[in-house]
Amino acid sequence: MSITSQKKKSLISTYAIKEDDTGSSFVQCAILTERISNLTEHFKAHKHDHNSKRGLLILIGRRRKHLNYIKRKFGNEAYQELIEKLGIRK
Repeated sequence: MSITSQKKKSLISTYAIKEDDTGSSFVQCAILTERISNLTEHFKAHKHDHNSKRGLLILIGRRRKHLNYIKRKFGNEAYQELIEKLGIRK
């Protein structure tokens, strides 16, 4: 259910702005998106896991806050580029 450290490192290297960047909003959105997709897969098998559903909603809210920050701070182009890269909007 959680992401491995190797997967996390690959996400950090893909979405990092600078070389040592591990905590920017771009990286955080990528990590949260991976965790959200893992939980979504979990719910396909465990439909009545309401405690984890609360955790999923918290993660979605956190990602939404990071995306709003990116849109406000870096502009609409960076926001749209990140959304396309992550594949979270259709």
